[in-house]
Amino acid sequence: MNVFAYPEPLAELVMALARLPGIGPKTAGRLAFYLLRHEEAALKLASAAERAVREITECEICGNYTDVQPCRVCSAPNRDAALLCVVEQPRDIASLEKTGEFSGYYHVLGGVLSPLDGIGPDRLNIASLLRRLSGVREVVLALNPTVEGEATASYLSSLLKPRGTAVSRLAHGLPVGGDLEYADEVTIARALEGRRRL
Repeated sequence: MNVFAYPEPLAELVMALARLPGIGPKTAGRLAFYLLRHEEAALKLASAAERAVREITECEICGNYTDVQPCRVCSAPNRDAALLCVVEQPRDIASLEKTGEFSGYYHVLGGVLSPLDGIGPDRLNIASLLRRLSGVREVVLALNPTVEGEATASYLSSLLKPRGTAVSRLAHGLPVGGDLEYADEVTIARALEGRRRL
């Protein structure tokens, strides 16, 4: 798609949309033309994006995105203060909260260890995690099952266990509705490792 064939404001919109994750040049062009045809939707989108950027900050306790301090999760009195779930990014909290299964509090690391990208322990919210351990019985590591996620989980475990804190990890395995014949060896091995009695 040659954005230079577009008028400058339209080309700028297409290029801005194409910078979003998961949006290629063709999709960016379709979205741009949609927004031009639907002025009200375009203005609402622009207004919502501007408001979010202006009003959303990180929670001073857990690092979640919020418009109040502390965030609504950290200020909820009915949660279990002995449980702390560590996630990579704020969006992970929303995924866990949708299940309704976790009753503790959260802590956002802000990423994972990645030496190749220059991300060491000092670039993550690890110091603030260690300061939050008073009264915490168990830390659940809800990190993505990537090489970096596994390395980060191992590093955190080595810091937390000597402090007497129980450390657990989300189970890995086969998705509901998945077929064994389509699962890779690592997924099947993790499913066997995490099996439980019925």
